Amino acid sequence: MSNEPGAPGASPRVPRPGTQKASGSVTKKGERAAKEKPVSALPPVGEEEPKNPEEYQCTGVLENDFAELCTRSGYTDFPKVVTRPRPHPTFVPSASMSEKPAIDDQRLSGSCSLNSLESKYVFFRPTIQVELEPEDNKSVKEIYIRGWKVEDRILGIFSKCLPSLSQLQAINLWKVGLTDSTLTTFITLLPLCSPTLRKVSLEGNPLEQQSYHKLMALDSTIAHLSLRNNNIDDYGAQLMGQALSTLHSCNRTLVSLNLGFNHIGDRGAGYIADGLRLNRSLLWLSLAHNRIQDKGALKLAEVLGPFELTHTEVVERRRLLLEKGTQGRLRSPSSSRHADSKLDRERSQMMGFSSITLDKVDKLQTIKAPKGLAKKKDKPGDVVKKEEKSGSGQSPTQATPKKEDAAKISKGKVTITEQKPTKGKGTKSGSKEKRSILLESELVAEATEVVNPLLEPVEHRDGKVFMPGNKVLLHLNLIRNRITEVGLEGFLAAVQYQAQFSKAKSVSKGPVGLLWLSLAKNCFSPQCPTYATIQELMLPRDPIKAKLREEEATPFP
Repeated sequence: MSNEPGAPGASPRVPRPGTQKASGSVTKKGERAAKEKPVSALPPVGEEEPKNPEEYQCTGVLENDFAELCTRSGYTDFPKVVTRPRPHPTFVPSASMSEKPAIDDQRLSGSCSLNSLESKYVFFRPTIQVELEPEDNKSVKEIYIRGWKVEDRILGIFSKCLPSLSQLQAINLWKVGLTDSTLTTFITLLPLCSPTLRKVSLEGNPLEQQSYHKLMALDSTIAHLSLRNNNIDDYGAQLMGQALSTLHSCNRTLVSLNLGFNHIGDRGAGYIADGLRLNRSLLWLSLAHNRIQDKGALKLAEVLGPFELTHTEVVERRRLLLEKGTQGRLRSPSSSRHADSKLDRERSQMMGFSSITLDKVDKLQTIKAPKGLAKKKDKPGDVVKKEEKSGSGQSPTQATPKKEDAAKISKGKVTITEQKPTKGKGTKSGSKEKRSILLESELVAEATEVVNPLLEPVEHRDGKVFMPGNKVLLHLNLIRNRITEVGLEGFLAAVQYQAQFSKAKSVSKGPVGLLWLSLAKNCFSPQCPTYATIQELMLPRDPIKAKLREEEATPFP
């Protein structure tokens, strides 16, 4: 009889003590291991694991980099990068198109499908518009974002993809819902971008704390800043006036500032004027469409002519002169005290602001065509002769910008255009030449060593110290404010002084100071005698109009 366990009639085998328990424990361990193993350890078939955005290396093509970084960050519905559309020529319908459409076409146009609706409203979807370099279709020159809210998430992606854009020159954000917090994030992003980024436009973004002055910090590289339509009041103007200059600090990079269409009044205009007292870099200022009356206008006009130094400014000037004199005596210890004081006076006069301004205007006159900058370059010998003749005391390296600096500056040029369209003959060529003059003046301002304005030659009258005024500002726009004939009198006195000052210095070097002064559409009649006199004085100072008059007077060959 078989004793196999499965054989019929075999007695059941009694298991040893602990054997059933041991086998049961093995089964439970296997079940526990299967339960503890995560179900998602293996990715589903056909799906990839999420990628880390930090590991992605940007290629410099914004369309690809932005889409890839958004995808890696889990951002599914993100804006698309598109090329900015250019204005099309005027459409003239042909005779065949003006005919009445056929009945079948009318029936087809009546049916509206889902696809046609989506195509109609695609214009309203958030996009990032870019303007590309003409020579390179992949190099982004300007970025435009309009009409949708830019949050920290988008700014974080920009901080990774924008530094790879080596030709980026301008960022324009129009009505993107900026806050004081996101503005701070945006400002920290700017130093990461290419050095060619010189223009920032933040229009239609009112801030609660009006912290726009942070864009004008001492370490800022922004040359052109537009802050139109931001509800900036006198408090915001005070912060920006202090950012332009104080007694111990001054912004030396900002070339143009557009504060049009805001709520700046007389007090705000006074704060801006205080910032222009010691600022020698700003060339273009627009305060159009604000609430400036005569009191603010007189403040702005005062800083353009000789103005009295305050007590603190006089004390700071004496400290700077004393420090400069001490350095001069340390350089030449064998000279006498009288010789040192005379040398210090000559140095303060030679290194004064008048010589720097005349050099700028001299370079502005070299522009003879609306195409680009000046073509004629002075030889090194001519520069030395010019310096000896003017008696400025500057070395040729100080008078002329280095090739490396000029190349670096020209690489990041950004044009400045007037917001108000002009009319009349020669408008197109005049606007090009105006942009050329502003670009040339920007180059000269950056390449020229800036001397502290408190060391400029001063005039002593009745125990008071008077400075010659700000003659760096070339363009001042005050259109559509609330200025009357009282404010016009102040500008008339400033323009008359600047005209006399330029004639007294050198007729060959051209005007010094304002070249454009826009005062139209204020609270005075266009036939006002004071306004007519200002226009007559400014007419020969305008290089564009002078060029047009010269071309009209030149007979045809």
